[in-house]
Amino acid sequence: MKAVGYFTPSPIAADQALIDLDIPEPVPGPRDLKVRIEAVSVNPVDTKIRAGVAPPEGSPKILGWDAAGVVTAVGAEVTLFRPGDEVFYAGSIARPGTNAEYHTVDERIVGRKPRSLSWAEAAAIPLTAITAWELLFDRLGVAPGKSPDGRSLLVIGGAGGVGSMLIQLAARLTGLTVIATASRPETQAWCRELGAHHVVDHGKDLVAELAAIGHPQVDLVASLTATDRHYPGIIPAIRPQGKFALIDDPRTLDIVPLKRASISAHWELMFTRSLFETPDMIAQHRLLNDVSALVDAGVIRTTATETLGRIDAATLRRAHQAIESGSTRGKIVLAGF
Repeated sequence: MKAVGYFTPSPIAADQALIDLDIPEPVPGPRDLKVRIEAVSVNPVDTKIRAGVAPPEGSPKILGWDAAGVVTAVGAEVTLFRPGDEVFYAGSIARPGTNAEYHTVDERIVGRKPRSLSWAEAAAIPLTAITAWELLFDRLGVAPGKSPDGRSLLVIGGAGGVGSMLIQLAARLTGLTVIATASRPETQAWCRELGAHHVVDHGKDLVAELAAIGHPQVDLVASLTATDRHYPGIIPAIRPQGKFALIDDPRTLDIVPLKRASISAHWELMFTRSLFETPDMIAQHRLLNDVSALVDAGVIRTTATETLGRIDAATLRRAHQAIESGSTRGKIVLAGF
């Protein structure tokens, strides 16, 4: 089958950074679905792994986690799906990725594809939806419901993939006041379109920006990008007994300054459940089904903003370059081989 991967971790400009491959089709394990991939999206995790993670010697590393496709076969212990089902999911970093014609995935982290979306539109959703959902409801402990909350949520990097989904979930499913950060007119407009009540510029003094909109401090912070750079401004912006959560990879994180105000710190990695096969791993199946229903009901929307073309090395190279530029809005998707 066709696939895209690499043998040596490299910068995207290198000739062998991403190459077209022909590899054997995977065989599903007991709890696995075998899925014919129709569309994928590209995330920052793809670029980080490509640049820094070496595959086993002699074997290629296949990237890609977001996918939408059709179940073609199931393992002996599968109970949630059957051949012919249309699905979407974000896979596991412990297994080969979705940049391939066929892919195997544990049924417990797979959801039913939204009926109202195309393959490409659906493929944009899983990884960012899971990350945003777990961050908001599991890590920050926000209770879903539109009753008045009185608290505020600051989303650092609101126009990115996770931010685009987090703004929608917080604005549509909770009573929080949602404040997003974005630095360009087009990304600021995007955040407002998705439901942010306020948008401030993270390229300026954050405390001053928040004070200007009448929120000198916030209760909850979701730092989604460049935490190293924004952290000094985030600390004084959090109200005493607030919560700080992040998803990116700062070189270090000194949480001592959070102690005086009893501010708690939380990490979110949506691959944790699949990586450790936690007892609640099936929560991601249920979560994705809930997201699918919300999409079909018109409550939340896909964050796909650009379909670059078919799934091959040349197109994926362009997608990686765009993500590494740090200027993307929403999600980049690819469809078909």
